Amino acid sequence: MIYLDNAATTFPKPLCVGDEVLRCIQEYCGNPGRGSHLLSIISAEKIYEARALLSEMFTAEPENVAFTLNTTYALNIAIKSYLKKGSHVLISDIEHNSVFRPVYELSKQGYCTYDIFSSSGNEEEIINSIKSKLRKNTSMLICTVSSNICSRALPIKRIGMFCKKRNLFFIVDGAQGAGIYDIDVKDMNINALCMPAHKGLYGPQGIGIIILNTDIFGKSIIEGGTGINSLEPNMPDFMPERYEAGTLPTPSIAGLCESLKWLKTISINKIRSHEESLYCILSNLLSENEEIKVYNDGNMPGSILLFNIKGVSSATVGDELNKLGFCVRSGLHCSPLGHKTITGSLDGAIRVSFGIFNSPKDVYELNDALAYIIKNKK
Repeated sequence: MIYLDNAATTFPKPLCVGDEVLRCIQEYCGNPGRGSHLLSIISAEKIYEARALLSEMFTAEPENVAFTLNTTYALNIAIKSYLKKGSHVLISDIEHNSVFRPVYELSKQGYCTYDIFSSSGNEEEIINSIKSKLRKNTSMLICTVSSNICSRALPIKRIGMFCKKRNLFFIVDGAQGAGIYDIDVKDMNINALCMPAHKGLYGPQGIGIIILNTDIFGKSIIEGGTGINSLEPNMPDFMPERYEAGTLPTPSIAGLCESLKWLKTISINKIRSHEESLYCILSNLLSENEEIKVYNDGNMPGSILLFNIKGVSSATVGDELNKLGFCVRSGLHCSPLGHKTITGSLDGAIRVSFGIFNSPKDVYELNDALAYIIKNKK
């Protein structure tokens, strides 16, 4: 199989990741923070090591790094912990459902209202769109680092400056940006950065991360055991325990530890450059084919390319590519907002997303496979 679905989860993982997960399970997987014995202590130290590596990568304090189940949980925690009842929220027009659905549900309950700003144009045009949607009770802005269906990226630092000046709580979805773009929560004035381990960080599935850059801690969303202050009926009012009820997935966090170390040896700039070069090859090849519609967003290179074969549904193309040995993603990719913005429809499309382990050979073989599907489509 040729794997081209890295926006969903990067694959394969560096060998060191699986090796450490197995070593953890077989050698030191005690329950972290739940005992004074050696295995519990070793597990707790491994988890702290992961926090420290993440805090170094994203410029935060280790204690402000909390682990969740995935990015969706992290975003729900950030949104529902800090959103004030009766306030107004802004989100971009390329957001994933992990942002849109919690905001929509809260608005349906009458808890808040929301508006959608445009991600199109240059930085000034995007900021102007945000300004045009502001209300007196706007208290929060949520946006992605980059789209999960195309190469469009938002000016996070500029938006962060805007939010700081207007006292807006700024939540960033780093699902498609972490491990690809440089993200600095302090320099970019990000209040809450949410991301997964299993995408650009090349770690295992089953871990989300929320990094807070604020002295104010919101309400707890999930309550339970933390291993400390057990006599208190309330959740701790400090990080990371406030958002870490229950046992953490130590083996997965151990794997993440190794993937973060591996990333430091590769450099995310090298990874981004590699993915952009593959994007350019594929974009040029597909743009030469009149039977293919490429949604290349002004030919801005990235790690994700979206397209359709004219007259053939994306589901059919996805199935045919699967038969030919290619892993891609078809449909709406949990981002109807993004599809409406980028493609102008909700018919779905084919998404190809690159990782560090892909090669130009993969791209040329995909192009040949698409030519075969087009030739036999009638």
